[in-house]
Amino acid sequence: MKAISYSRYGGPEVLEYGERPDPKVGPDDVLVKVRAAAVNPVDRKAQAGYLDGMMDVVFPVVPGWDVSGVVVQPGVSVTEFAVGDEVMGYVREDFLCHGTFAEYVAAPVRTLARKPRTLGFEESAALPLAGLTAYQVLHQALAVREGETVLVHAAAGGVGSMAVQIARHLGCRVIGAAREGGQDRIRELGAEPVLYDEHTFASQVRALAPQGVDAAFDTVGGPFLKATPEVLAPEGRLASIADGEVIGLGGRYFWVRPDSDGLAALAALVEEGVLSVQVAKTFPLDQAAEAQRANAEGGLNGKVVVTVEWPT
Repeated sequence: MKAISYSRYGGPEVLEYGERPDPKVGPDDVLVKVRAAAVNPVDRKAQAGYLDGMMDVVFPVVPGWDVSGVVVQPGVSVTEFAVGDEVMGYVREDFLCHGTFAEYVAAPVRTLARKPRTLGFEESAALPLAGLTAYQVLHQALAVREGETVLVHAAAGGVGSMAVQIARHLGCRVIGAAREGGQDRIRELGAEPVLYDEHTFASQVRALAPQGVDAAFDTVGGPFLKATPEVLAPEGRLASIADGEVIGLGGRYFWVRPDSDGLAALAALVEEGVLSVQVAKTFPLDQAAEAQRANAEGGLNGKVVVTVEWPT
């Protein structure tokens, strides 16, 4: 099969397009014919070696954890899917080797769900990691409840925009932080925007929530994470997916887990019209390095997605 891979750590320059062995389909795996795979910041971190301390690496590595496509072969123990089913997945294994930037991926059944009927493959590929992250942080790490006020960092971004929509659906008031250019998107999603400014950030939030916010969802880390405890209510909760220093601030550091039930819940929210997915740019598989560069540049309202073209 054709795939993107890298044999050493580095940036987009280490990515190579070429032939890789077809995946082996284990008993609990599903062989998926890939139609699209989303680009995520964690792809660059893994590729640069930042996850080397927590995950074994088997070079060459095919990057990518998000995918949408069509089932071509269920494993012998799989009853959940059949040939021809359209699926999406957050295909993270416990080591780095077999990713989704390829024509085929053997995905553990626990990482997959049927894709939303109302979304195309590109949008469906953009949903799993970002959507599951938002869903799990709000439901598990922060346990938000109806009537609470929630602060979402980078609320116009991939994870942030999902968090705003899910929190609003749960009956929460949402304050969304973003840089210049993201304010209109935050309003469209039903949140109240504040601007990232190191001198006025906390006072902007306090002006909207004088008693403090009940929960804060950090996706950026750094100085704005450090400023967040100032705007929490006395019993407010804080969680971050970006910066382990949140633990020292009394919050929780969170990593998203593959979860087929969570993916199915997200698909249902999409089909109900509660959750929308935005794709900003698409690139063919052989231009995955350019897709990574575009994602790294930022400033996009929506996800960057790599597509695999198949004969019709």
